[in-house]
Amino acid sequence: MAATVATPVTPTEHDPDRCGSEEESRGAEAEEESSQQQTGPAAAAAAAVTHTRLSKLPLARIKALMKTDPDVSLASQESVFIIAKATELFVEMIAKDAMVYAQQGKRKTLQRKDLDNAIEAIDEFAFLEGTLD
Repeated sequence: MAATVATPVTPTEHDPDRCGSEEESRGAEAEEESSQQQTGPAAAAAAAVTHTRLSKLPLARIKALMKTDPDVSLASQESVFIIAKATELFVEMIAKDAMVYAQQGKRKTLQRKDLDNAIEAIDEFAFLEGTLD
């Protein structure tokens, strides 16, 4: 996990005798903050670990699936991540809704009929009707 250093921000008054613009002072503050943060290979590895933990699905496989579409020639890392996250949320939502039907049947295991019931009962899943046939 990357360590960050918090620095207190104090309001400054506009001093007419001071040379330099407000933009220059912002640039200096940004440089100061970046120098205080962890740098080097350890920071890059920590950032990579954080990024991969945000997605539970394999990003390489999702990118390969995206590229099977003839309209997709290139897929950025951001777009692959967004598709992965949307897929995770979709699967989680349909699984939770199907779990309600499994619990009504006093079961802990999801079955196909639970998914069918969730698809039929919830309007958001209407586009899936008939796909499991």
